[in-house]
Amino acid sequence: MEIAPGLHAVQLRGARGYVICERDITLIDAGMSGSQRRLERYLAGIGRSLGEVRRIVCTHAHPDHIGGARELADASGAEVLLHPDDIAALGVTLREAWTARDRGMLLAYLTRGPHAATPLHDGEVISALGGLRVVHTPGHTPGSICLYAPRGGILFTGDMLQVIRGRVTFASRIFSADLARARASVARLAELDVSMIAFGHYPPWTDDPNAVLARLTLRAQRLATAT
Repeated sequence: MEIAPGLHAVQLRGARGYVICERDITLIDAGMSGSQRRLERYLAGIGRSLGEVRRIVCTHAHPDHIGGARELADASGAEVLLHPDDIAALGVTLREAWTARDRGMLLAYLTRGPHAATPLHDGEVISALGGLRVVHTPGHTPGSICLYAPRGGILFTGDMLQVIRGRVTFASRIFSADLARARASVARLAELDVSMIAFGHYPPWTDDPNAVLARLTLRAQRLATAT
């Protein structure tokens, strides 16, 4: 589904991927392992091909967002980009995860990541959508990032935000490594001028997203004060 000129939302296994169609193709999030056929079918339907994918940007290192990166990179030759904190997390051993009794570390151990990933740092600008800025928003995972395109005011949030009962809210309590930090990270998003929020699992949100982000920032501050 085309959600903005040259920008397509594609339902991959486990999550939405976002295809930016320019001379080359940039894919935001890779779904779970086994997503290749779905992406190939969608690209063929719009007259493009997997071989045109030059970069795969993963918002965080959970299986439903990075699990398909290995097969897609192998098939297309695309570069995989990921925040260094999540690259490091993927290297956790079973002993480390078990000793720490940390659910996030165990999930990282079970995640089938790419063969290699290029570190993507806060503030970097990716050559897509007129300049796609990396915003490090840790908490859901240590290296969770959002991606912001100022030209269209489009904000890709991965799982930094979710929609529950018709309202935008914070990242999942169950799957977040540090929920308090994830909530606090919303303040960085409230500084942006946003016209559309593109989530990892929900339809895009265009109903006054700036007000939504400001409300969540205030709520995060109140929750932090109350604890």
